Amino acid sequence: MATMPLDSSKSTSTLDSHIEITPGTCGGKPRIAGHRIRVQDVVVWCERAGMSADEVVSRYPQLSLADVYAALAYYHDHRPEIDDQMAADECLVQEMRALYPSKINVNRIADE
Repeated sequence: MATMPLDSSKSTSTLDSHIEITPGTCGGKPRIAGHRIRVQDVVVWCERAGMSADEVVSRYPQLSLADVYAALAYYHDHRPEIDDQMAADECLVQEMRALYPSKINVNRIADE
């Protein structure tokens, strides 16, 4: 079976067509092009929650498998920066929880 040669004249990488960073959108964090789904969201779903790429697309049908795999590839190419962003986000969440505790008594609800 004959295969078509790849067009090496294209200067845009596959990641560039799937991942974008726009100041003022999603806090300027890398996201899937045309969506507000951040690379770090895909990382959490796949690497921390154990979802497969197919499961992510099933849950978010506006994404393609290529989008999900591009987000994961981008993460692995920029892992230290994205891990730092995610840690900073988690610190902010903990600070806000300490400053503004929930008014819902979770222990009381669990006992009922």
